[in-house]
Amino acid sequence: MNTEAFLKQRLICVAVIDKVDDAVPLAEALLAGGMNVIEVTFRTAGAAESIAQIRQHVPQIFVGAGTLLTPDQVKQAVDAGSQFGVSPGLSEAVSRAAQANQLPLFPGCITPTEVMHALELGWKHLKFFPAETAGGVNTLKSLIGPFGHTGVKFIPTGGITAATLPSYLAIPQVAAIGGSWMAERKLVADKAWTKISELAAEAMRIVSVSQTK
Repeated sequence: MNTEAFLKQRLICVAVIDKVDDAVPLAEALLAGGMNVIEVTFRTAGAAESIAQIRQHVPQIFVGAGTLLTPDQVKQAVDAGSQFGVSPGLSEAVSRAAQANQLPLFPGCITPTEVMHALELGWKHLKFFPAETAGGVNTLKSLIGPFGHTGVKFIPTGGITAATLPSYLAIPQVAAIGGSWMAERKLVADKAWTKISELAAEAMRIVSVSQTK
């Protein structure tokens, strides 16, 4: 799959889904707000089934698997129909599993050493995590300095909000931003679909404004 296709809107909703029955309504709520990319984290027992349900019932949404920590989770994600994978860190075992299954992977990198290792493994889209805790935009810009010419792109995730979103979008080497504020775990558990649609729409308006500057 062409990675650029599902990063085009420059925003990924990172969601924790506790109940599989919430997966499809969540995807529909995001879509109603104009968002078409969701990362379902492998932090709950129903993550793989949630991905499968979204792929089957809301095909307009690009859906990936997050928090991939092991090769077995990569296999589960692929079997469920994941279109991309995300890992909080850089693991050669996870990397090999993703490549063996032709799954686009965004491995987590926070240091120059990790970025170099990821490039050696063949990855050009890297998760910058935890973004805000690690120094946010200033740290990311410093990291881009020695690697900008390599074609590497970053997907900052972790602590980003609607308020800080514009500063990340302004960085050319940022392919997309991962955020959970538009579909926080409690909002999903409370089935606050209208609120989620509103937050998604607000986020997409911020993205739209940033692209006109």
